Amino acid sequence: MKNSLLYCLAAASLALSFFFERPATDASGTACAPAAPAVAEASLFPALLENEPESTPAGTAKGPVNPADALAATAARDSITYHYYAQTLGLHLDYTEDKDLLQAVTNWVGTPYSYGSNSQRYGTDCSGFVTRVFKEVYGITLKRSSRSMFTTVKRVPRKEMHTGDLVFFRRGRGPIYHVGIYLKDGKFAHSACGKGVTISSLREGYYNHNFYAAGRVMAIEPAAEPAAELAVAQ
Repeated sequence: MKNSLLYCLAAASLALSFFFERPATDASGTACAPAAPAVAEASLFPALLENEPESTPAGTAKGPVNPADALAATAARDSITYHYYAQTLGLHLDYTEDKDLLQAVTNWVGTPYSYGSNSQRYGTDCSGFVTRVFKEVYGITLKRSSRSMFTTVKRVPRKEMHTGDLVFFRRGRGPIYHVGIYLKDGKFAHSACGKGVTISSLREGYYNHNFYAAGRVMAIEPAAEPAAELAVAQ
């Protein structure tokens, strides 16, 4: 009797096993989610992969780059960069100016004035600002004072100033007391008492009256600029 009952229970258990699907398991016996049908899975990726650049396992692109696309991307970045500098510095740019110089000046704008210092964080005087920018942008070490700086540059006529030239100021027949970096449109960057690093115009009465000379650091080759620029600072 007991054996008959056991046989019946075993048969019932076997029958029930056909009605319930056991979850799939991996090699370790852990239950897994069922795999997606191959057709459905494949349909998700063609549109993404069609424009996906070939890359290395580390994620760096190695596929061929369309020169026209690369040029267009570079031009777009340059356009945005120059537009930002133009807005920040108040200039009309031709997109051919020295971006490194414009970037350095932009980064310094707003730095407070501090006599005898050349720190972007704590403050700088006029010659400290000029020496730091030239070191950062061109790797050139200039003399520390505006007067000694003037002795090392090539003097250029006011009508022939280019971006990156230095502008010097003095009161009457007194010594040179101030220096700045010429940008364009008659504007220059300098560190002024009470304002710190700012952009001013040579057309302003004070600076126009005290302007002494422009000088070019000979280690720097000036970029060609439109003829109209040559007379803008008059």
